[in-house]
Order: sequence, then structure tokens, then C-alpha cells
Amino acid sequence: MGYHRAGFEVDGCDIADRPSYPFAYHRGDALAYLARLIDSGEIERYTLAHASPPCQNKCALTVGTNTSQGWGGTHEDLVPPTRALLDACGLPYVIEQPNGRAAIRKDLTLCGEMFGLGVLRHRNFELGRWATGKPAHPRHRGYVRGHRHGVRRDGPYVAAYGKGGGKATVPEMQHAMGITWTDVREELTEAIPPAYTRWIGAAFLSARQEVFA
Repeated sequence: MGYHRAGFEVDGCDIADRPSYPFAYHRGDALAYLARLIDSGEIERYTLAHASPPCQNKCALTVGTNTSQGWGGTHEDLVPPTRALLDACGLPYVIEQPNGRAAIRKDLTLCGEMFGLGVLRHRNFELGRWATGKPAHPRHRGYVRGHRHGVRRDGPYVAAYGKGGGKATVPEMQHAMGITWTDVREELTEAIPPAYTRWIGAAFLSARQEVFA
């Protein structure tokens, strides 16, 4: 949605059915789909590629709390094969991951406080074949509401993940992130606020304009 608001025509791909997705949608393995676009030459229809590989392998929750408690299972790291295909496609690209140990360059780190949102939701972005300046990271106004490590806190931000322990309700997540087109909890907990990709899309268009000026 953020790229759409920045002026892009958007195509999406995911392995799961996403009936609420508001743009052109291709269901299937995203890496296989990207490979087909490259092999067929259809990739030339596109201007920018954005990939958000599954983050469970090395996100902060997996390598921190879940590992310490013996929770969860094993997860495949799809960042390297994603990057390899993006490098092969020839397009400028963006790879997004949460905080943790994912092996991406942190060319950008965006936070909800930068956009006046009700979530913090820090996300890191690796930029391929283009660059932009990093926005200042403002000081947080307080805590994320809810229970964490046995301590209950109130604050101006909601926890848009999981259930229980003061986590955000579906309406709270929708409001905090500015997402209105889905009320599916799983989709909301996996989403990044459209304000992030709107900022990235605008920065990319500005950088491209400077190159061709």
C-alpha cells in the first residue's frame, strides 16, 4: 500500500492465499515466481523489487526468547537465495527484515515513531542498486503496552504481534499501523506499516530523478 501511495503500480506474490490483498496478486512461491519473470524477460516491466523473506529464522524473538525457552522449531533462512535472485534480476531492490541476526545490510532502519504511529515495529532494509540518506531516529515517547518478562507496562505503543499479555487487538493493530484493507490477525502481525514503504518509494523516485536529471 505504501508503494501504491508513493505512485507505483503494485504486483504482489505470496505462497499463501491473501484474498484481502488490494492489488494484482500472484499466489505461489515468490522465488519461483521471480525466477520465471527473469527467465521470460517479463522482469523488464518492473521498476523496483521489494522482498520480505520469512523472518522466523533469525528475528529477535526466535534467537532470543524462543531459543532461551526451548520454544519453536527450525526455520529456513531464505535471505541468501532471495538476494541472489534480486541481484540476477537487474532491478533496484529492497530487502526487509526485523531486528535480529538476519544477514542484511541495514541501509535503512525505520520506526513507527518516525511517522507518529502507535507501534514501534523497527524494520531494517537493505537497498540494492540504489541508495538514500537515513532519516533521524527520534526518541521513543515511552514503553510498548503489555507484559514483558513478568513486568506490566503502559505506554503509547501497542504490541502488534502474538496474543495475550496485553497484546493489541485487531482493531488496535489496524489503527496503530494505518492498515484498513485486512482484519486477519496473522496478516496484521506480519505486516509493516504502509508509511514505511511510502517513504521508501518516495526516496527511490527522488534518487532516480537525481540520476537522470
